[in-house]
Amino acid sequence: MLPFEFVVIGKPVSHQTKERKRLQLWKEKVRSSSVAVWDDRAPLGDCIQVTITHYYDAPYGDESGVPDSDNIVKPVRDALNGIIYVDDYQITDFVSRRRNLNGSFRIRGLSSALAEGFCSGQEFLHIRIDAAPDPKDLLSKNLPS
Repeated sequence: MLPFEFVVIGKPVSHQTKERKRLQLWKEKVRSSSVAVWDDRAPLGDCIQVTITHYYDAPYGDESGVPDSDNIVKPVRDALNGIIYVDDYQITDFVSRRRNLNGSFRIRGLSSALAEGFCSGQEFLHIRIDAAPDPKDLLSKNLPS
C-alpha cells in the first residue's frame, strides 16, 4: 500500500488566494487525482511522511509568478484528509520541494506517476506518501557514538 504516489497536473493555488472558488476547485482536483489512484481503499490510520514536489515552469531568475511552497501545502494537506489519511495530524514528517521544469533532471527508477507529470508538459505537483520513519531511528542518527 505504501509508498503511494500521484501527480496533480496544473499550477497549484495558494491558500492565501482571495479567489475562494478557485481554491475549492484546486482542492477538488487534488482529491480527484488522489482518488483515481487510491481507489476505494480506507484512509490510513498510522503516522505518515508526505513529500510534495512542485515542478513549476518559470524563466530562471524570475520566479515571481511561482507560489511559495508553504502556501501551496495547506490546500493539498486539507484535500487529502479523509481520503488518504484520517486527518493531517498523522503527518509526522513533511518535505516540501520546488523544482524548475526548465532545469536538467537525472532520475533513476522513474515512477509511472512522476513520468506522467513530466509527460504532461505542464506544471505539476508530485505527491508521495510513505510510512513515517521510526523516531528511534532518527534519534540514533543524531546521537554521538
